[in-house]
Amino acid sequence: MKNPVGPILRMGDEVEQVIAAIEDDNPGSAIEVIDRGAYVRVQGEDRITVTEQTLRRYLGADFAIASFGEMMTAFSGRAITSSDAITWESFGHTQSATARSTAARSTAARSAAARSAAARSGESRSGESQSGRQVPA
Repeated sequence: MKNPVGPILRMGDEVEQVIAAIEDDNPGSAIEVIDRGAYVRVQGEDRITVTEQTLRRYLGADFAIASFGEMMTAFSGRAITSSDAITWESFGHTQSATARSTAARSTAARSAAARSAAARSGESRSGESQSGRQVPA
């Protein structure tokens, strides 16, 4: 692998589920797993992501992405965190962190504006909570 990036995970009961979540979130990317006994290096070429939603499918509905750091002893590449995902990318990756951050804020602002408009008009989208997240039926 020319530009490997990704987390280095402390060996534990949840490592296999985390690896499966990373593989699910990166279809079409080769994910390499290197078992070093006390830790496992999980890496992909140039850029890989894991989302809270996918981790919850494997680790339970109450898993918070913020607790991922407790499993991760280190990482390779640059780590970019948000409230619902962690992305590791090589330092030479073409899309800058600033561009991604600006795009994410713009998307979040549009979503918030749409929810606010719906709330003012008394409309409620079925299957969504006030925060816009899906709620079980």
